[in-house]
Amino acid sequence: MNSFQVSGIGMTSQRTRERLVNRLKEEGIQNQTVLNIIANTPRHLFVDEAISHRAYEDTALPIGMGQTISQPFIVARMSELLLDTGVMDRVLEIGTGSGYQTAVLAQMFKEVYTVERIGPLQRIAQKRLRNLRAFNIYYRHGDGFQGWSEKAPYDAIIVTAAPESIPGALVEQLNEGGRLVIPVGSQTGEQELILLQKVDGELQQMSLEKVKFVPLLAGTIE
Repeated sequence: MNSFQVSGIGMTSQRTRERLVNRLKEEGIQNQTVLNIIANTPRHLFVDEAISHRAYEDTALPIGMGQTISQPFIVARMSELLLDTGVMDRVLEIGTGSGYQTAVLAQMFKEVYTVERIGPLQRIAQKRLRNLRAFNIYYRHGDGFQGWSEKAPYDAIIVTAAPESIPGALVEQLNEGGRLVIPVGSQTGEQELILLQKVDGELQQMSLEKVKFVPLLAGTIE
């Protein structure tokens, strides 16, 4: 697991990040490990320089190609849910995107496996993460609906885009005792954040809260 040491000034300073963390606490994020990681992760490096002054606002921001960097609260909330059963070693992320959630996961897990369908986005994210010396991340350019079966099973799976139903391949790749956190729903209707846990071979599913994510799409873009 990594710990990033990146300093900044003005809107990228540690004080600015601490203000964000205080907002997350007020909004109900309780896991101190997650809060420390959010404080330590330079979100301004994962957005275009033109909007980097907004990096520590608690809002989603565009990253190009119809995608967004998730709202920090959602990143913290989904990360917190993965840790509720204690420390786990291996996580699968569906949707590398900007690489920000990946960076958070790299400080939580020993091994992060991340799948992204849009090749240019993943290449940019990979460069950012290597510059941060996050070397415990493994990348695949592929269809998120299929997961990454060759590296399964995973202790945790996190999906950062919304399918209309939970992909069966992801459930199959979840380890016993593992947790899957995923937004589910249509783009025109409601979406819910779902927590699914595999206990004694049985699936326990819980609906948590209303959310809004970009759609999880099949196929790949070179």
